[in-house]
Amino acid sequence: MALTVIAFFVGKPFYRYMRPEGNPLTPVLQVIVAAIRKRNLTNPSSASLLYEVPKSDKSQGRLLSHTSRLRFLDKAAIIEDKSIEEKENPWRLATVTRVEETKLLLNVVPIWLTSVTVGICVSQGSTLFVKQAAAMNLNITHSFKIPPASITSFAAFGTLVAVPIYDKIIVPVLRKATGNERGISILQRIGIGLTFTVIVMFVAALVEAKRLRASEGNTISSVFWLIPQYMLLGFGDSFALVGLQEYFYDQVPDSMRSLGMALYLSVIGIGSFLSSFLIIIVDHVTGKNGKPWIGKDINSSRLDRFYWMLAAINGLNLCVFLLLARRHTYKAVQRRTLQNDGVEIIAS
Repeated sequence: MALTVIAFFVGKPFYRYMRPEGNPLTPVLQVIVAAIRKRNLTNPSSASLLYEVPKSDKSQGRLLSHTSRLRFLDKAAIIEDKSIEEKENPWRLATVTRVEETKLLLNVVPIWLTSVTVGICVSQGSTLFVKQAAAMNLNITHSFKIPPASITSFAAFGTLVAVPIYDKIIVPVLRKATGNERGISILQRIGIGLTFTVIVMFVAALVEAKRLRASEGNTISSVFWLIPQYMLLGFGDSFALVGLQEYFYDQVPDSMRSLGMALYLSVIGIGSFLSSFLIIIVDHVTGKNGKPWIGKDINSSRLDRFYWMLAAINGLNLCVFLLLARRHTYKAVQRRTLQNDGVEIIAS
């Protein structure tokens, strides 16, 4: 930590700050207001008739290509009057790029909603899985006993194993087969991660059921029975969490990438809240019958049934995600031309 602090202060003078240019959500609101104002207009037959700044304009960032989704928002880019006053009023006329940025932001919302279950599963690794470990045999030798929470290190180990194998072995093979620079698309990677969440809960339910049967015969199961579900959890994180980080950083508008990272982090945070909420609801409902699934005594509880429920929820969520992924449209960036001393430069 001392070396880290020293490195921080040594590097601080070389850090490049970017000055904020207003609220990034304001252009989104402007597009919506402009589209509502022009709701009675008819969309033009060609996207080339919509308003956009010249591609050679250096004051603009990357220009986005027009897409056919959410056509209602295209009305914000319809030119009613060619007067300068209208073009200078962003609340009445928006560029195609601004419209597409708004579409991008709305486009990520369904993906975000279906990714929250990843956070629910991740939270089990540091809560109920640890509670299982505490009720199992933690002895490595007769004189050495591991802490229950240390078993979570196998999830990190699973991620450390899966990421380099995926990046260095699987991606090059898939890149040649699919022609995609990433090997597979971002949503395909997230989909694989969501599939792992179903498998994790499935395995966790089987292991817990077996542990409960052993406890009925006064047998304490080894904590290492939990290694498969932790390893699978780590494998799933290498696909789902890494994929979500890529997705939200890459697919939001360039001016909202900090918001994209916030969306990614909120998956874990809100997933943890939902996990707590589910536990409270399940404990309340099942406790009415006198035998709650999640009680103080884990051997008299039925965590296996709770895991089966999570497996079913994640399975249904995976189906919804696959439907959304099939209809999803990725960000399309135009190539623009810059003039430099009379020489044309193509930039992305």
